[in-house]
Amino acid sequence: MKFKSAKINAFRTWGLLLTMLGMGLMILGTAGIVFWGSAGKVVAAIGLVIGLISMMASLAIYFWAGMLSTSAVQVECPECHKLTKMLGKTDRCMFCHTILTMDPAQATITAEQLEGQQLKH
Repeated sequence: MKFKSAKINAFRTWGLLLTMLGMGLMILGTAGIVFWGSAGKVVAAIGLVIGLISMMASLAIYFWAGMLSTSAVQVECPECHKLTKMLGKTDRCMFCHTILTMDPAQATITAEQLEGQQLKH
């Protein structure tokens, strides 16, 4: 359960993964010149092009996550009481990974019951 993440954080994780993959491919491609001399230029060219494509995909994912983040609904997590952003009807808290929902049919406790519990404490 701890490995589940909020949707926006999952998009950002994929963006970071593609960034690291692209940089790694570029470095390994350039290392082809060191290992194979002028014959390694082909390996370098392929590594640099695929790495560039990976970096551009990462840029697109980060841009998309940023645009989604601006239109996401901010809610207060009932567990950790921090403001978190929610995409769709169900999502997870970005901090404590509690499952959050805006759909009353999927909720295990209503807003009125939650307020009643908070008033008791």
